[in-house]
Amino acid sequence: MSEAVAIEVVGLRPEHEQPWRALFQGYADFYRRPSDAAHHAVVWAWLMDPSHELEGYVALAAGEPVGLAHVRRMPSPLRGCDVGFLDDLFVDPAARGGGAGEALLGFVARLARERGWPVVRWITADDNYRARSLYDCVARKTAWNLYEMAAGP
Repeated sequence: MSEAVAIEVVGLRPEHEQPWRALFQGYADFYRRPSDAAHHAVVWAWLMDPSHELEGYVALAAGEPVGLAHVRRMPSPLRGCDVGFLDDLFVDPAARGGGAGEALLGFVARLARERGWPVVRWITADDNYRARSLYDCVARKTAWNLYEMAAGP
């Protein structure tokens, strides 16, 4: 039986770009969303810009990125305060079950406490059963439905 590898969560740094791109492509592939180098470059630029709202974190196993989380502040008018929004969470399929997802969610929860966000929200696909089994352990599923409206012609 192999020994468990400790997972460390850190903010994205320039040296994480290539592994982050592979993880982000895996995330896009999972959700069947088109993604290419130009798309990656835009998102990476956001993540490297300290003035941009989106922040990126990676889970490291033995120093290697195996998962990512993208999070941002979101105003909640009904609460009268900011909350957190977890835009993206992805763990390399080869690393799943090793604690990276739990570590990323735990990190985001600590970040929320530090920033005074009373909750962190996120969405996932209804058929994302493996991730939902983890989410059910750390969060409460809401009754809200998600809609998207095209901006028009």
